[in-house]
Amino acid sequence: MPSKVKSFFQLLLVSSIFWILAFTLFTAIRYVGLEQQLKLFTDEELYLPIKEYFSLSIIIGLIVSVFYTIIEFIFDSLSKRLILGISIIIKSVIYFILVIVLLSSISFLLEMELDRDLSNDRGWWKTNLRFWITVLYFVVASIVFSLFRIANDRFGRGNFIQVLIGKYKRPKEQEHVLMFIDLKDSTKIAERLGHKKYSQFIQDCFIDLNLSLSNFGAEVYQYVGDEAVIYWPSNKGFKNNNCINLFFAFQNRLKRRSKYYSKKYTFNPEFKAGLHFGKLMVAEIGTIKKDLAFHGDVINTASRIQSLCNNFSKHLLVSESILENLNISETHYQLISQDMELKGKEERLKIYAISKA
Repeated sequence: MPSKVKSFFQLLLVSSIFWILAFTLFTAIRYVGLEQQLKLFTDEELYLPIKEYFSLSIIIGLIVSVFYTIIEFIFDSLSKRLILGISIIIKSVIYFILVIVLLSSISFLLEMELDRDLSNDRGWWKTNLRFWITVLYFVVASIVFSLFRIANDRFGRGNFIQVLIGKYKRPKEQEHVLMFIDLKDSTKIAERLGHKKYSQFIQDCFIDLNLSLSNFGAEVYQYVGDEAVIYWPSNKGFKNNNCINLFFAFQNRLKRRSKYYSKKYTFNPEFKAGLHFGKLMVAEIGTIKKDLAFHGDVINTASRIQSLCNNFSKHLLVSESILENLNISETHYQLISQDMELKGKEERLKIYAISKA
């Protein structure tokens, strides 16, 4: 399944769960117990169709989740072109119109179903208190969901929940695949472009990198200048050779956009990468700016493997621990060093260069 289609349905699933729960809660707050409260003021037999209200809230939640997913997906795709503030304003207007249309449609359906005249004339929403309560609730729920998505992106998919429940308050040992990926000839490019245009150049490169990440189950640990640190849990990193296929997919994307880079910057970016695998510690750090930090020798080793790319004129170097877990033909890798001594390390490693399958 193409990554965009997969991402759309993942967002649709999460938003469906969220909006169904949100509108079910809204119905519970408004109507549960209302019948008993009204009996305090009248002796008449009252009946409120609570079950129908809950059924309706589920239907509304599903409808809202579909429109919400489409709108958010479109704006996520346009995020690199739109200023965040403008994006929020445009989406707010769209959501406001959506709420008016949705509530008006539901009102007309109820009017037909109950055979009663409801206040749904043109412009009904302007003075309708229930409408504005619903809008306020929708806005608050949207903010909560947006903050959840931002936090999930910030900590990495799935990690935000782990942070919420305090999993990493104490360091946890985990196995990760780490990739250090760095721009080749960065000093020369920076000197030629100047710091302002060079910054835009790096920004464009990392946008292209980010567009390749989700296809291969990868997360970004951090950006440092013109270098990015990518990681995978071991099961995702080695599945379908994700950890090396990401690098080649990124290379291909940069080649497809070579005309864009040549025209705008007169340079076509090339990246080199080093990969290593092993155990490290994951811990929650900071109070002013919380983050998940990796500690361990795997990080230093992956960085030093990447630094050897220029020495051997190779784009992708991996350690033996990576190669042992990949499923690739012998024609696509080459032993560079039987026992490479890495700077600052007593351990000697076998280093391999991998070419595209």
